Amino acid sequence: MTERERAAERLGPDGLRELFLFEKLSDEQLGWLAQRGGVRSYPAGTVVHVAGEPATCLFVLLEGTLSLSVRAGGAEIEVNRTDYRGTYSGAFLAFLDLPNAQSYRGTLRTVTGCRFWELPAADFGRVVREWFPMATHLLQGLAVQGMGTMETVSTRERLVALGTVTAGLTHELNNPATAVTRAATALHERLAALWDELAALSHGAEATDAVQVATLVDLVRQNLGPGRQAELAPLSPLQVSDREDELGDWLQEHGVEDGWELTAPLVAAGVDAAWLEQVAAAAPADLLPHALRLAAATCETGSLLDELSDAAGRISRLIGKAKQYTQMDRAPLQQVDVHDGLDATLAMLAHKLELGAGIEVVRDYDRSLPKLLAYAGELNQVWTNLIDNAIDAMDGHGTLTIRTRRDGDRALVEICDTGPGVPDAVRAHIFEPFYTTKPVGKGTGLGLDICWRIVVQRHSGELRLTSTPGDTSFQALLPLAGPPSP
Repeated sequence: MTERERAAERLGPDGLRELFLFEKLSDEQLGWLAQRGGVRSYPAGTVVHVAGEPATCLFVLLEGTLSLSVRAGGAEIEVNRTDYRGTYSGAFLAFLDLPNAQSYRGTLRTVTGCRFWELPAADFGRVVREWFPMATHLLQGLAVQGMGTMETVSTRERLVALGTVTAGLTHELNNPATAVTRAATALHERLAALWDELAALSHGAEATDAVQVATLVDLVRQNLGPGRQAELAPLSPLQVSDREDELGDWLQEHGVEDGWELTAPLVAAGVDAAWLEQVAAAAPADLLPHALRLAAATCETGSLLDELSDAAGRISRLIGKAKQYTQMDRAPLQQVDVHDGLDATLAMLAHKLELGAGIEVVRDYDRSLPKLLAYAGELNQVWTNLIDNAIDAMDGHGTLTIRTRRDGDRALVEICDTGPGVPDAVRAHIFEPFYTTKPVGKGTGLGLDICWRIVVQRHSGELRLTSTPGDTSFQALLPLAGPPSP
């Protein structure tokens, strides 16, 4: 508002004194304000100021009806509608030297034609600081403490999420790590047995000609070599039992003591009675037990090496998922495939899904969805909070559905659960900071607030909730082009 526009209609000191905001000021103070402020009229339906834009003016209602709204959960919610004379809005925190006090907190609209007394933010901030210095210090201290509290609790919320993910990762890594340790110990034992049988065969080599030894080596190499087991058709439990009985009878007939110890590894390697007959033909009768134990040890050694390779591969894949989740060594803002982040998050939360063994996970992905420009690590925090909440809501039984779709120029990610739903009374406050329905010590009330700030404020997207008993869905809509430049 220019000086000429303000001068068109002034509100004198007596008029200002009628407004509750200024009724205790001195004549001198009222005169100062009257010179710097002015009256302005707006027709019905005018947007007077918009949330998030720089706060340049204080507005005090003189007549008419106004509406004040804020953004929450991806929607604009009206928080106040009034015709009370003296109601103020706009730059009423201009006296605070804080970044978040320099922008409009909400959006102001005129419901009917309205008249406002307007004062530039710089003038308002100056008079409050000079006229009420003690109150200014107290209010600024209160604001700083509130921001500090919010940051502390927000940090705790991130640590809780990190603890959840870390627990999942360590749980998932523990299984293949245990398999590696077990296989390595068993491999030492099998190698020792292998050397013993080789020594026994070489001891009896005088009774065995070179042709027999070569034939025996070829039989073991060709039928029990690396990768042989992977080529075999899997046997049913009944077929395995029958094959073990068949080999056990053959070994007993040929005088192999404790032959039952050899049947399991030989059957797992695809050995049958016909192959044993070939070994018997290649080895003298007195060395047959050593030849068969050598074959069994070879089978177990190969199986253990396969187990080690599989466990190492699982560890490598888990570490890859962890790097995808944390976005380690990657730029904060990048082109991302949301499916990679969702899969990485599910991998990190696998232990919770195992504890709730009655939860089925359905991935309903639209793989044609293009990559989007986003802060991938922050989005993974959103997926963690939403999926973790969905798992808790179902209490161990239900269906967790992760769905992706394209919605115009935005990507839609839905986290759905079949839990009891969110009551209307809770839904109205679901994205508010510090609001939680969890027991004391279980939640801080900032998980969904963090999700909302990442999706809405950080990515200029929307975060919505729809819920009925048995069908709750959190929907995150993210611009494919990415957030606007800061």
